Amino acid sequence: MKFLTNLLLFVSYASAYTYERLNKNDTVFVIVDIQVGLFSIARDYDAILYRNAIYAHAELAKTFNTPMVLTTSGQGGPNGPLPADFTDMLPNAPLVQRLGEVNAWDNEDFRKAIEATGKKQVVLAGITTDVCTTFAALSMREAGYSVFVNAEASGTTTELIREISNQRMRDAGVQVLSTFAIMSELMRDWRSTPGAAELFPFLDKYYPAYTMVARAHRAAIENGTVITGEDKLH
Repeated sequence: MKFLTNLLLFVSYASAYTYERLNKNDTVFVIVDIQVGLFSIARDYDAILYRNAIYAHAELAKTFNTPMVLTTSGQGGPNGPLPADFTDMLPNAPLVQRLGEVNAWDNEDFRKAIEATGKKQVVLAGITTDVCTTFAALSMREAGYSVFVNAEASGTTTELIREISNQRMRDAGVQVLSTFAIMSELMRDWRSTPGAAELFPFLDKYYPAYTMVARAHRAAIENGTVITGEDKLH
């Protein structure tokens, strides 16, 4: 009987699921507290990989011409400012400097900045994943937004804390994605604009494994030579 009950629950959940895809026309990117003084706290990723991930997050907003909202916590203290790369890359993005609120959504100016974009899908990244990212993500879900967290661009102290935090957000209906998944859902089709022409340069900076495949393809086309034995491969 218990097995049958669990099976019915599974079928019910599966039939209720709706795949909500990112829509570049209804998306706002958000950076929460990725500040120079907090960067060293993000120890669940290699520092170079994490640095590249936070810049990729910002550049996706620029590439897809979507709004970005920036916010910092206690910027005048040890947390420090955002890396200047963010504001240089996105000079028109509003920067909300919170004076004490841990949860960015508790700050009225931050809420107004999100609301002013008119977008209902939020792509979020922050330090730390368990506090800055999770608190804002849960609050925005409660406020009726669809929230997509960039797992690669959100950092915390340990892998365990990252996994616990990501699961907490998933339980609330937050989608936890990779940078490549976010890019691909926003693009949808390589023939789109932005599409291959705009995103291969992006990938070359932040996902070079794929553009090396593209380079190999280009070289094969240009050289036009099949080595003996390759013709046997299927």
